[in-house]
Amino acid sequence: MNNLAERWRRRLQQSDQPAYLLISELIAEDVRGERLGPRERLPTLRELAESLGLNYTTVARGYAEARKRGLIDSRAGQGTFVRGRGPSLPLRNGTNAEMTMNLPPEPDDPALVARLRDSAAEVMRQQDLFGLLRYQDFGGNAADRDAAVHWLRRRLSGISAAQVLVCPGIHSVLLGLLSQLARPGELVCVDALAYPGLKAIAAQLGIALHPIPLDDEGPDIDALNHACKTLAPKAIYCNPTFLNPTTTTMTLARREALADVALRYSIPIIEDDAYGWLPRKRVPPVATFAPELTYHVTGFSKCLGAGLRSAYVCAPSERLAQQLAGAMRATSVMASPVTNALATRWVGDGTADAMLEAVRNESLARHELAQRHLARHGVVAQPEAFHLWLPLNSGWSVVEFASYLRMQGVAVVASAAFSTDGNPPDAVRICVGGPLSREDCDRALALIAETIEHPLHPHATVM
Repeated sequence: MNNLAERWRRRLQQSDQPAYLLISELIAEDVRGERLGPRERLPTLRELAESLGLNYTTVARGYAEARKRGLIDSRAGQGTFVRGRGPSLPLRNGTNAEMTMNLPPEPDDPALVARLRDSAAEVMRQQDLFGLLRYQDFGGNAADRDAAVHWLRRRLSGISAAQVLVCPGIHSVLLGLLSQLARPGELVCVDALAYPGLKAIAAQLGIALHPIPLDDEGPDIDALNHACKTLAPKAIYCNPTFLNPTTTTMTLARREALADVALRYSIPIIEDDAYGWLPRKRVPPVATFAPELTYHVTGFSKCLGAGLRSAYVCAPSERLAQQLAGAMRATSVMASPVTNALATRWVGDGTADAMLEAVRNESLARHELAQRHLARHGVVAQPEAFHLWLPLNSGWSVVEFASYLRMQGVAVVASAAFSTDGNPPDAVRICVGGPLSREDCDRALALIAETIEHPLHPHATVM
């Protein structure tokens, strides 16, 4: 350790970086360079402070930062030890297991891929290409809206094309709705755990999010009623199917109760049903119970692919649809006519349904993998969902767990990213979709289980 201490001292003298952060970085460098090995004992705080010419507090902060990054362990009466990198997860194409982005799995089905490619080529052959390159009115052309109505009427009966807009992704719809319904400083009720994108939009617009506690059936109705009665929120946001991140699906009774509260106080509902098409047995949308107040939003990013930035919103009325179109035109001009043409073709020729079914089947296969590896650790998962909610009851803290997994090549999301009440549970979200193969997913889930089972001396032996 003497040689390392000398090198660290020189680096500290040459750097403008805060010393406590540089200590953590130096430990990481020496672990990567194998100058520090797994379970190697580090100097005590006082020993290192004396060797580096720093005060005790600075070195303590440096060790604390290294612990946050999953680099070291400190145990009372034993000292501080290097965790080491451990073998990283070998995946196809030399990539790591990116399990943070909630993407639908990509089915390994050559016939389906050929169908997607051929259908897309047919769109380009048949369309007026210059027409696709021109500006269009916001909300899609007549064919795009007809396709949207055809798709939506399978879940929402009695809607008209005048209520429906074709938009450039669900995220853009949420931006338009929040900017239209609330002003800076005003409140919108949301679940205590919610889509991080919504949090970012609200922060950008200066809108306050009021958290509603959750249980196994959805948002707490008594808390929602009290908030609506006393705080006069401008909207209620809900993600009723496969809630991101917990995978909870709001029960029929809870959807009816939420609609009753909104009707009682005349508060608009934003129903973000991004995952609503995934389960084979589907609960009726919230819009069924309060159609005069609900903006029902769905799209293809979670059932076909995130790159298909085409979403449908059904507004409570034609007038409100036109108001929303005006608000969204100011931020996004229009949805891409090329993307709209592709989505319209796939809805019309059945390709969207075929892809949706393939995504469901692949999600079911990955659900079985998750149950095999993580059921004994209390994972919360739904068969057709491609994200998991993993409570942590072992010796790991959430930050250390996520940091250590990242060192092993597996990236997950800590619960704080979803918290709207400042009190996140000890849990992480794990996404099992995207470009990961089923085999890669299996190895990553096995490594996660191995990590949970060895909180004090973590090691990953899965190859």
